[in-house]
Amino acid sequence: MELTDQAVGFLLSFISISIFTYYTCWVIVLPFVDSDHFIQKFFLPQHYAIIIPVFAGVILLSFLSIFVGFVMLKSKQKAK
Repeated sequence: MELTDQAVGFLLSFISISIFTYYTCWVIVLPFVDSDHFIQKFFLPQHYAIIIPVFAGVILLSFLSIFVGFVMLKSKQKAK
């Protein structure tokens, strides 16, 4: 059981570091690279660097709010 927990933890850490590195290169390094450079093919246009995290944050907050609402409703029903 501990080995699978460690493997999942390593995988999640690796994914998080990969996303952080990609996003950092996309937002900080890429504006200083020429627009006709081959590396530009690996990244979306710059305006998506703002749209994607904002959209993900709105979705995350929506699901969190729905979850808290359901928990509050269930605890209210148990109190009756």
